[in-house]
Amino acid sequence: MIYKSLLRPLLFRLEAEKAHNTTLNFAKIATNSFLLRTLARWIYNYQSQKLSRNIWGLNFHNPVGLAAGFDKNGQFPEIMEAIGLGFVEIGSITAKPSTGNPKPRMFRLPDDHSLINRLGLNNDGAKTVIKRLKNKNLNIPIGINIAKSNDPTLTGDQAIEDYLISYREAQKIGNYITINISCPNTADGRTFEDPGALNDLLSALNLKSDARATATLVKFSADLNRDHLEQLIQVCEDHRVHGYVAANTSSGREALSTDPRQLEEIGGGGLSGRAIAGRSTQIIRWIRSMIKGQKPIIGVGGIDSAEQAMEKLKAGADLLQVYTGFVYEGPGLVKNINKGIVRYLNRHGLDSIHQVRQESISLKS
Repeated sequence: MIYKSLLRPLLFRLEAEKAHNTTLNFAKIATNSFLLRTLARWIYNYQSQKLSRNIWGLNFHNPVGLAAGFDKNGQFPEIMEAIGLGFVEIGSITAKPSTGNPKPRMFRLPDDHSLINRLGLNNDGAKTVIKRLKNKNLNIPIGINIAKSNDPTLTGDQAIEDYLISYREAQKIGNYITINISCPNTADGRTFEDPGALNDLLSALNLKSDARATATLVKFSADLNRDHLEQLIQVCEDHRVHGYVAANTSSGREALSTDPRQLEEIGGGGLSGRAIAGRSTQIIRWIRSMIKGQKPIIGVGGIDSAEQAMEKLKAGADLLQVYTGFVYEGPGLVKNINKGIVRYLNRHGLDSIHQVRQESISLKS
C-alpha cells in the first residue's frame, strides 16, 4: 500500500529509465545492508511448503522468480531473495559489454500497466557479471540469461561463437541458463527465431551429447504464431533442450488503451506487462501441448496479480517470473502472488502447486 500510494507517484514523476535506475540504486544499497535485508524479509517474505518444487534437481521454495532484464548485471540478487522470490534470473548478458541504445529508451504506459523498452542489451559483459556473481551467497537458484552481443557485424559463425563465450561463462555459476533468441532490441534487429539459425546454435552448444550440461532453456517471443513456434519447438526437442521460457516482449501494439499518438511518438521497442499477458499465456499453452507436458516451462509476461499467476499455472507454467509488475505493484507483489496461490490450493483441497494443472484439467472435463 505504501508503494502504490506514496512511492509509485514519486517515481512516476521521473522519466522511466531514471526511475528504474533509482530503484536499482536503492536495491544495491539494500543488498549491502543486513538491516534492510532483514526488514525486507520481515515485511515481504512469505513461504509455504505447498509452494515448493524440485525442477532440474533444483529446489525452488516458491514458483515466483525475477525475470531477466531487471538485474542485468547481477548486482543485487540478495535483496530479491529477501523479499521472497523463489529464484532470480540475471541478464541478459552478452560476450561483449554494451551501453545499449541511445536514450530515451524506456517508456511507461500507465493506462495499460505496461512498458515499452529498447534498452539494447546494456550490460557489463559476461565475464564481469559472472565474476561478480561468484561472490554472491544465495539460498535460491540463480539463472543466467544470455544473448548475442549488440553488434551488427556479428553474423553466422561469429554470432554463434559470441553466444558460446557467454554460455561457457554462465556455466561457471548458473543453476540454469536461458538462451534468449528473441531480443528485438539489437542494432541489426535479427534474432535466432529462424529454425535453421536456432539449429546451428543448439548444435554448437552440444546439449544432447553432454549429460552433465547445465539445464538449458530457450526463451521465445510473444509474437510467434503457432506454426512458427512448432518448428522451433521441434528443433529444441531434437537437441534435448531442458525447458522453455514464454514469453519475451512483443513488437505489437494491438488493443492498447494508450493514445496512438503517444505510441507513435515512442516508436519501436519491446512491449511488456499486462498488455501481453494473454499472448504469453497462449504461448505457454501451445508449448505445453507440443511437448505433452514433458519439460518445465517458465511463464512470464503480464503477471501483476495472483489471478494472473494462476492463469499462467493453469495454462502449463511450472514456474513464474515478474518484472513490469514490480513497476506498478511494488515489492509486495511477490507475497501477494504466493499467498494467492496458497489460497487457491486450500480452496480446492490441493496439497502442492504441481497439482494445479491436474485440477484445471478436471474442472474442464
